[in-house]
Amino acid sequence: MRLALFTDTFVPQMNGVALTLGRFSQYLHRRGVEHLVFSPKSSADPGYSDDIRPITSIPFFLYPECRLALPNLLALRAELDQFQPDLMHLATPFNIGLCGLHYARKHRISHVASYHTHFDRYLSYYRMKAAVPLYWSYMKWFHQSCDATFAPSQDTISTLQEQGIDRLLLWSRGIDCTLYDPLKKSADVRTRYGITAPYLFLYVGRVAPEKDIDTLIGIMRTLPDSIKNQVHWLVVGDGPQLPELRQQAPKNVTFAGYQSGETLAQMYASADLFVFPSSTETFGNVVQEAMASGLPVIAANSGGVRDIVLNGQTGVLCTPRQPQSFVQGIASLLENPDRMTSFGVEARNYALGRSWDRIFDNLLHDYEQIVDFRRIGTKSGFYSA
Repeated sequence: MRLALFTDTFVPQMNGVALTLGRFSQYLHRRGVEHLVFSPKSSADPGYSDDIRPITSIPFFLYPECRLALPNLLALRAELDQFQPDLMHLATPFNIGLCGLHYARKHRISHVASYHTHFDRYLSYYRMKAAVPLYWSYMKWFHQSCDATFAPSQDTISTLQEQGIDRLLLWSRGIDCTLYDPLKKSADVRTRYGITAPYLFLYVGRVAPEKDIDTLIGIMRTLPDSIKNQVHWLVVGDGPQLPELRQQAPKNVTFAGYQSGETLAQMYASADLFVFPSSTETFGNVVQEAMASGLPVIAANSGGVRDIVLNGQTGVLCTPRQPQSFVQGIASLLENPDRMTSFGVEARNYALGRSWDRIFDNLLHDYEQIVDFRRIGTKSGFYSA
């Protein structure tokens, strides 16, 4: 199989979509699958491999981690004519994805798309709710000819079905349980930030409105004194709402900025509880990282997170955008340390069954069936109900 992958975000950009696709490219190398990746050129040039075709791009105004590419259509077409792909995967619906879609439709090549981000929900946070119907009209047009659309969670599949998008398949996410490991707990984390409180609560993610940072502020400020005096918060991440969070957060909060790799893994393993209020996730990669690190999770009962967190077993799911619900969830765990420990153990056990190779093996198998089904003209029984 020869695969052409089109995406408006890719490593070294640091977000869940880019990191997933970067891992996937590495997996394809190991499996000997011929592929080309058409992706935005980064200002931090990582030294691209022969399989990567970097394209000049500018940041997307709503979400700078995604970029709007300015492709040279003639050069892109020449690359594809020479490569002769069997399947084209449109990982994002913007400029690069549009180029891939046009080529696939024109040449009648098997093509699939993946849905990673609830931009319709983001629009509401940025006072652009009136644009939501237009967004879904565009998404239905973009996906209508695709042989399949991959979504990262059953919750996201349900959302897409409600919007009239069909031929849906699950493409979940894996986790590196060697990198994220409870054994990486280190006293250095507390020493580095001068943390002396009995409990360390952790948030990891973009500090932006669509992550429900207002809810996080509310949780921090409304914890009862009996709990607040025992807790120190560590916020890991950056984003446009960071100045506001710094200004409104209580004194028991430390801001660590963006972290990755072993440093981030130590922070996860050294915390006692992961608190994640975002209600807009299609999956929730950071939640799975926390669980692999042995952390119980307090999260919003919304979006793809519901596919990961087993309420009452690996964590507590709370009413979205209701700080008091999160406070109650936190209190219920702190009042029962044995339950809190059990949740952490079960979270780790869950993550151990989520290897990246297993996830990508399933995706490659779906690819092969899609190409075969288009060749013989049948799709019966293949897609999600």
